[in-house]
This record gives sequence, structure tokens and C-alpha cells, in this order.
Amino acid sequence: MPIRVVLADDHTLVRQGLKSLLEREGIQVVGEAKDGQEVMRLAEKYSPDVAVIDISMPILNGLDAARELKRSAPKTKTILLTHHDEDEYMIGALRAGVKGYVLKNQASSDLVHAIQLVCRGQVYLSPGMSRVVVDAYLSKTELPADPISSREREVLQLIAEGKSTKDIASLLGISVKTADSHRSRLMRKLDIHEVASLVRYAVRKGIVQP
Repeated sequence: MPIRVVLADDHTLVRQGLKSLLEREGIQVVGEAKDGQEVMRLAEKYSPDVAVIDISMPILNGLDAARELKRSAPKTKTILLTHHDEDEYMIGALRAGVKGYVLKNQASSDLVHAIQLVCRGQVYLSPGMSRVVVDAYLSKTELPADPISSREREVLQLIAEGKSTKDIASLLGISVKTADSHRSRLMRKLDIHEVASLVRYAVRKGIVQP
């Protein structure tokens, strides 16, 4: 039985290229997503073996989607495909339950190898991943607790993407009043009271790209 994969990237051409590559290797692409929210729906619908997710996606970024998949679809292994080689991203990904971390400047065969490895219960890390990152992960040193909830992170990303409270409510399937409440609580927790500062915080934390 072929390995079943969901692909997530907000660029159609990238998804099409990845799909062709994987299908040539006998890997079945059962669904394609353009944002993290769509990944969640496809994972629930198809129960894929692997979700290959870009970190930088609208509505719900790849790292937060990986956290959600770990909780809601634990049998689906997650591989992040990204150009980010910073230590903070890599450690955050590992601790979010990601089983593979592939840089976009690697050979296409590396992604295929990563998919095969994680399906066998192993972890694939980019060859360029620093020893410091691996040691930090293995040491299980506690990272500072995130002051905001997963829902508040979603709201923060949407605010940083320029969405209005009404847009946020519609995208998340909640009332405008609830969306406004999340927004107010978020600002209070972070002690940030203007949108520009929220955007800077989101960029600094890797929730959105500059």
C-alpha cells in the first residue's frame, strides 16, 4: 500500500511540483491545502500517513498546524518543509511534535527519504541542522511557557495579516463578539495595545513572515 500524503503550501506551483515529484516515487498525494486550516480538514477527512507542511502559510501557520495535528490526528506524521534554518524554528518544530524538518534548498530526494523515514517511526532532520539544536532538543530543557493560547495565536496571526475582527470571526467560525474578546485578551496578556506592535511581536515569534 502506498504512503498517503497531504501537501500544504500557499503556492500552487510549489504544490504541483511536489505532487509530481512524490507521485513519481510511488507516494500517493490524497489532498492539497493552501493554508493551515485546510490542512486540519484534510487530515480529518483522509487520515494521511504524512502531512508535508510549509511553515509560512496564511490563517494558520505550519508550526501551529503541526501542534494541532499532534493533538487531533496523532497517527499523521508531520514534516515541515521550509527555508528557515534558525535554531529557534527547529527546536520549536521538534517540540511541537514534528517528525521531519526539511529545508527547501535540499535535494528533492531528501524529502522522499524524510517521508519514508518518518513512516518507519524515525525522525528526519536536515543534514545542516546544528549539533547545538539537537543537543538542546535532547536535553529537554524547558522553554519559556507561551503566554497565549492556541486560539489566541490564530487570532494574532490573522490580525498580523491585516484581517478585521469581522473577517477573523468568519474565518474561525466564531461570533464577532468572541473574536473581539480574544483580541482584547491577547492585547492584555502581551501588554500590547496597538496593532503595529502586535504585528512586530508576531514577526519576532515567527507566527508571520515580515
